[in-house]
Amino acid sequence: MKEVSIIGVDLAKQVFQLHGATAEGEVVFRKKLSRKQFLAFMQTHPGCRVAMEACATAHTGRGH
Repeated sequence: MKEVSIIGVDLAKQVFQLHGATAEGEVVFRKKLSRKQFLAFMQTHPGCRVAMEACATAHTGRGH
């Protein structure tokens, strides 16, 4: 498997969409994970940069 240098994470209430890429931008993986799966995946993945994006529905509070 090619070395992942960045993982892009799109945050939502129930699932996380992950996009792993090499330093050159080549896609290595795309995954849709639950919160529990996300934690387990990130704990076992080798260190790299992580960029997060939250959609408007990702927050849990209302009116904030």
